[in-house]
Amino acid sequence: MSMQLNRQLPLPADLKAQYPLSPAIQALKARRDQEIRAVFEGRSDKFLVIVGPCSADNQDAVLEYVHRLAEVNEAVKDRLVLIPRVYTNKPRTTGQGYKGMLHQPSPDKAPDLLEGIIAIRRMHIRVMEECGLTAADEMLYPENRSYLDDVLCYEAVGARSVENQQHRLTASGMDIPVGMKNPTSGDLSVMLNSIQAAQSSHNFLYRGWDATTEGNPLAHAILRGGVDKYGTCVPNYHYEDLMRLCELYQGRDLKNPAAIVDVNHSNSDKKYKEQVRIVSEVLHSRRYDPRVRALVKGVMIESYLEEGSQPIEGERIYGKSITDPCLGWADTRKLLFHIAENV
Repeated sequence: MSMQLNRQLPLPADLKAQYPLSPAIQALKARRDQEIRAVFEGRSDKFLVIVGPCSADNQDAVLEYVHRLAEVNEAVKDRLVLIPRVYTNKPRTTGQGYKGMLHQPSPDKAPDLLEGIIAIRRMHIRVMEECGLTAADEMLYPENRSYLDDVLCYEAVGARSVENQQHRLTASGMDIPVGMKNPTSGDLSVMLNSIQAAQSSHNFLYRGWDATTEGNPLAHAILRGGVDKYGTCVPNYHYEDLMRLCELYQGRDLKNPAAIVDVNHSNSDKKYKEQVRIVSEVLHSRRYDPRVRALVKGVMIESYLEEGSQPIEGERIYGKSITDPCLGWADTRKLLFHIAENV
């Protein structure tokens, strides 16, 4: 056989029983969920900032980052809702390279999925217990989200997954906001089809069960730019792009029209310092037009303790990305206060 089954992993319910949430943390999760839901439903004028490393590759560095983020959150919480990116699964365009903490709890060691699912659950719980924040992750593998569905406050479906049926149907059964990224082609109709599917009810096969979902009214768009047939990045964060998305939303019977602007990836051509300028332009567009203000609920920023990125091989700098390049903490802190002053 070309596929070898190594070992059976624990059921999500068993892992949750082994690493449970305290009543205090469950209450924190409920409060955060309601605060974020109010933004997407238009009952709150707060602005969402989903910010953190491209990939959560080192538990100590991630926790140090989120501790710093929590301090800023206390200063800006009347205007912003800060959601740390704790991305434990990393999609790879060619299938090669570091695939995230789920696969490798330590980037220097061989993949270990059992240790990985334990490590990512423990890390998300530590974020909640130590920092008072709940985090976002990417739904790279729909069946694996069951290990984290009681801790996450936000999930994203990536540009390479957004057309996948299982991602769409799984998102329809979630009770937290799920952002559907436009595909790498930049085709907004694909993204909107995915949102429509996620907002609808479905019956399908999930983890060996016959499952029925009610639909997720908090499914929404994430604009991350695209790439044309020549491999050139084509951004979609400009005012004209945001207005176009407004018009496309109006042509569909969708609940809670909303968008998050991912200011890195193809919007910045992975020039990580461009994120500062792009955020400022998005904020200007929101101030200029009330329709854009109502649509754009937040931004997504890639940021870590140290700016840039580094190869995974050899000696590494603590708190510096081993995947996509990120904004450093000093620039991030200034940017967060700038956002709070201009929303």
